[in-house]
Amino acid sequence: MRGADVMQDTLFATRSLDSYVPKKHPLRRIQELLNRALTRLDRTFEQMYADRGRESIPPERLLRALTLQALYSVRSERLLCEQLEYNMLFRWFVGLSMDSEPWDHSTFSKNRDRLIDDDVVRKLFVQVLEEARLKQLLSKEHFSVDGTLIRAWASHKSFQPKSGRKPPRSGPKSNPEVDFKGTKRSRDTHESTSDPEAIEYTKSKGVAPVPAYLGHALMENRHGLAVDCQVTQAEGTAEREAAL
Repeated sequence: MRGADVMQDTLFATRSLDSYVPKKHPLRRIQELLNRALTRLDRTFEQMYADRGRESIPPERLLRALTLQALYSVRSERLLCEQLEYNMLFRWFVGLSMDSEPWDHSTFSKNRDRLIDDDVVRKLFVQVLEEARLKQLLSKEHFSVDGTLIRAWASHKSFQPKSGRKPPRSGPKSNPEVDFKGTKRSRDTHESTSDPEAIEYTKSKGVAPVPAYLGHALMENRHGLAVDCQVTQAEGTAEREAAL
């Protein structure tokens, strides 16, 4: 017998968010570990927020959302908040109920900045490492350091001569074309006006350099865990120096 194609929504739902997540889903173990680490940061959270006033977004939920953003490579906080509207897996992991409204992306960004200012992400990283130590998952004998290129928030046009002489320009004043032909640029002669610490760099031959930094991750090879990280200027010896 053919079933009826009824598009009308039901008035009440009897299933919980937890029932939608498979019992063997990897996020279950990650959430368990993350919640234990967040519990140990409770005193840190108490010191960050005032005793009075309107309640803010719980920092635990912000950090769970940021964890999802990293795990699923969500490219922006606007898209992350959109996912929280209809993605039941994301709602379950963060701790939002079925009828809770997710945050606006601007509110999310403002509260996220507070976590960055208080170095909460680094403290959470330390607590997660402590979980790994308790389970004897870390070894000091098997490790490696891997570096990756991180694009800076600067453009090629922002690199100007330190002497003050600007290269020839053409086109509109708001976004002019800059002619760098015939000029040699180095960190001794040029500097970015928007990000002075950024350096034009490339890790591959035949690829144009870009304003960048280098991010380094110290990996414990036995279980594939990242145990430390560092960001440096983009230099040829940076990866070896960061490893030491």
